[in-house]
Order: sequence, then C-alpha cells, then structure tokens
Amino acid sequence: MKTLSFPYGKEFLTIDISEDRYKGEMVSGLHSYHTEKSQEVLVDEALANPVGSPPLSVLAAGKKKVVLIASDHTRPVPSKIIVPRMLAEIRKGNPDADIAILIATGCHRESSHAELEDKFGPELMKEKIIIHDCDSSEMVNIGKLPSGGDMIINRMAAEADLLVSEGFIEPHFFAGFSGGRKSVLPGIASRKTVVYNHNAEFIAHPKARTGVLEGNPIHIDMLHAARSANLAFICNVVINAEKEVIYAVAGDCDTAHRKGTDFLASKCAVKALPADIVISTNGGYPLDQNIYQAVKGMTSAEAAVKKDGVIIMLAQSGDGYGAPEFYKTFAEEKNLDRMLDGFINTPKELTRVDQWQSQIFARILKHARVVYISDAPDEMVRDLHMIPAHSISEALKKAEEILKNPHAAVSVIPDGVAVMVL
Repeated sequence: MKTLSFPYGKEFLTIDISEDRYKGEMVSGLHSYHTEKSQEVLVDEALANPVGSPPLSVLAAGKKKVVLIASDHTRPVPSKIIVPRMLAEIRKGNPDADIAILIATGCHRESSHAELEDKFGPELMKEKIIIHDCDSSEMVNIGKLPSGGDMIINRMAAEADLLVSEGFIEPHFFAGFSGGRKSVLPGIASRKTVVYNHNAEFIAHPKARTGVLEGNPIHIDMLHAARSANLAFICNVVINAEKEVIYAVAGDCDTAHRKGTDFLASKCAVKALPADIVISTNGGYPLDQNIYQAVKGMTSAEAAVKKDGVIIMLAQSGDGYGAPEFYKTFAEEKNLDRMLDGFINTPKELTRVDQWQSQIFARILKHARVVYISDAPDEMVRDLHMIPAHSISEALKKAEEILKNPHAAVSVIPDGVAVMVL
C-alpha cells in the first residue's frame, strides 16, 4: 500500500492506495528545492540587487507620498518578512516619507483585522494600512487597456509619488503567473476594470493558461495597467509547501517578475500522469478557504484526469462558496453547455462578476466529475454540480462507483496551485 498525505486547511488528510492502481504523484520541484540562505537573507539580497531598476532607497529619495501595495488574506505571502525590509529601504532613502500600505483585495471581501495581524504581525499593524474596495474606494480613470476597457484604479495608488508592491509568484490558471503586475490589476483596480479584463473571450483564449505570458491577452492588459499606474518597484518571492521563502527577486515590475517566473517554471513544471481518478488540493490554508478559490487546484487535475474521469478535490472551504455570483450561476443553471454559450455571447463590457471563474469551472465539469472534500454544507456542494464527501476514503469510494471500477487508476497532486501540469 502507498500512504499519501494531502494538505487540508491547517492540517493533513491521509489515504492508503494499493500499489497496483497508483500511477504516481505530480509534485513541484519547489518542494525539494533547498537553499542554505534564510528567508530574510534572500529578501535582503533581492532588494540589494534589483533587476532593471535602481534600488528602492534611491527611488524613494525626494518622494513624499509612498504607497506599498500588499497582498490580502487569500494569499500566503510572507509579508512579515518582505514588508518590513521594503519599508526600511524606503525610509533609508527618505526618512520623512508618508507611507501607506494598500491591501490589494482585488474583488475579494475585506480582510479582517485578525487576518491582517496574522499576516503582518503586531508591529506592522502600527503602520497606516488601507484596504482597497473595488466597489467603494475612491477611484480614478487613468486611461484605456489594450483590450479597450477603462483602466480605473484606487486613487491613493494613482496619486502616489512612488508606487511599489510586494507579492509572490505561483502558476496562475489564466494569467500565466501571479505576482508582479497583478498587484495593480486586479489588485487595486475597480470591479468594472477587473471584469472587463476577465471577459469570456480572453478566458477562452488558448494563451490564457497556466505558465503562459507571451500572447496572453489577460497578462497584456495587466502589464499595461501596472505601467500606466507607474508601479516602480516590486519585491516578489517564491515559496515552498511550508510557505517559506526559497527565492526572491526585486526591481522592475516586468523584468524582475519574468526572472522570477523563469525560476518558478524551471522547478514546478511536471509531466501529466493520466488517470481515471486524480486527487488534488489547493495547498491547504489560506488558499483553500472557499470553493471559488479551489477551482485553481482543480485546473491542475483537469490537465491529468482522463475524459469523463473523476477529480477528487480537497479544500476545507470554511468560508463556503466564497463568491455569491459564482454560486448563483451554478445553483440556477444546471445545463453547462447553455451556461458556457451564455458566457461566450456576453459582451466584454457586460462581463458578470466572477464569470471567469464560472467559465473555467464549467469547462472542468464538462471534462470530469468532481467529488469535493470539504467542511462546506453538502447541499452547497451539490448546488455547485459536485458530489460532497468528508474524507478521502469516502471520496474514493464514490469515484469508484461513478466509474463502475473499484480498481480505477489514481494519480495525485498534493498541491494543485504550486504545480504546472503539462
């Protein structure tokens, strides 16, 4: 028997699978990558050796209003390590700078005080922290996106004398990679701008896929927005399964970001192990807090599961579905073909909230059945066209019943958001 362990919230769930049906695991090379340098040293070295940019301390000289865009509670960015070092560099160049930390919520809910304190620590909570709200924050239009949409962003960012950001780089299921330019769009953009960028035509584009930047229309819009907003400097990291920094890069929002994506791609790309059943996760907390976010981990499984096979997805989902419109779409429409046709025929400017996630999820559901292991109510899971389960053994039994095969082959992806399945 093969004993396998999967992250689930802040814990792990295990299962024993017989060797004769186990096809193997698809694991990012990041999990076995080791560096002798501490997380702090890696970030310090990145800030001291920026790519395509002067040092942050030099950029800060003479700048009065400085805005540092930071990730929100849904991202496992080690802000406690990155942000203090960025603040120190800014104050080194300008001790009198008026610095605000702007939380890039995108279209997510507002981060709670407890979530921010867990992310930043008590010392950073003494800084000026503003939470972006894509619907109610004061906004300003700074032009047009290459796709034609209005480029509307948080006024605080638009009027900063110096705009910088922190973040982390991971594979992203339609933007290619997270990090870099995404701090601006969708991070601190208006909902109108985000939904236009995430339109059905772009989501269906063959280049809007994990690990692809060149020719990706979503990335092109995002980079243009970052440049237009004068995002002058980033510090991005790559993390392992323990959410520890194993690589850091700083500097220009495109040049430095691409150096980081090159490193990531060299470590996390894996060959698909096709199987009737593929087990995946969202890497545990904080990325598995809701069903909406769990679609990301399902896309990795989608690349490996055979047509009409079964994806077993583990995501604790303590926050439930995570996005009302996403839930409503599936609860009210049971015909996936009709749903997808509706998305494709929706004009860009009329893109519905969370339509992009629904579009990708519907694509997955047309390819395979999904058995969903979570703490979410069973009825909620069923409304989202999935089969609820509360343990891997229960999920595996249900998958076998669906396939009418108690010996169906099984492949596993312990961390579906950290791997690029090719």
